[in-house]
Amino acid sequence: MTQTYAIQLENVSKTFGRRRKRVEAVRQLSLEIAPGQVFGFLGPNGAGKSTTIRMMMDLVRPSAGEILLYGTPVKNSSALLQKVGALVEGAAFYDFLTGRKNLEILARTRGCYDADRVQTLLVQVGMADRADRKVQGYSTGMKQRLGLAAALLHNPDLVILDEPTNGLDPAGIQDVRIFIRDLVEKQGKTVFLSSHLLSEVEQICDEVGIISNGRLVQTGNVAELLATQAIVRLEVTPLERAMGLLLPNWPVVGNGRWLDVQATREAVPEIVQQLVAAEVQIFQVMVQQQSLEALFMAATGGTNA
Repeated sequence: MTQTYAIQLENVSKTFGRRRKRVEAVRQLSLEIAPGQVFGFLGPNGAGKSTTIRMMMDLVRPSAGEILLYGTPVKNSSALLQKVGALVEGAAFYDFLTGRKNLEILARTRGCYDADRVQTLLVQVGMADRADRKVQGYSTGMKQRLGLAAALLHNPDLVILDEPTNGLDPAGIQDVRIFIRDLVEKQGKTVFLSSHLLSEVEQICDEVGIISNGRLVQTGNVAELLATQAIVRLEVTPLERAMGLLLPNWPVVGNGRWLDVQATREAVPEIVQQLVAAEVQIFQVMVQQQSLEALFMAATGGTNA
């Protein structure tokens, strides 16, 4: 039986401008995201993340390729987009109205107003006690919380979140982390998450995709990706001989008497054997699991998210 993906991008490209001023923001991007998970979409500034999200929401049309949500092309499908809730580039509200009234207006506009659901969402995002204050007195973090509630008013199957923790303090970030996991684990939704907080993505997401210069450079299950690579730290002498021996096969960084080798755990015996055979003295060996940040830096050439 053919699987229906929540999100499917098939060789999607987007070019802005003409002739000499052409900028290829996204290049032949292909992704398949199964329903019922949190997918993290990562990349440096200007890598094409926002353009990709806007194409998924049919706000920008691809120059080439096709985007499907639940097996149906996004193009000209307003009914399909009713299955999507989004918090993108910050939430916009009427400052002179209360948070609750803003949600009521949005829900009525979408034809889905339910006072009980509004109250439930306000409780879930931690805004129940501030819902009846005017939005003009809200902090950035409070507006983000209200934006999460707004994205879920119509009970969408797919939730697209672009930097949902902007303006939140550490406690607020933890609240949103738990909230997002609950959307998937308790409500069966699919969440497409773009964030620059790599430690949070590592804790929240089931799978990630890393984009750089408009191209997908890494994708896969978070736990599996992190398990495949490790940092092997060795205290050795002479350092130069050890680096020269290992560099042809592994990325190596030397610092004083210490050598950091990016390799799999399975490669550790081979690394040690090669060094011993070359009469390099080894005083300590430590294996550290790679973080998502280290994986990101390696995939994007050391560019920050």
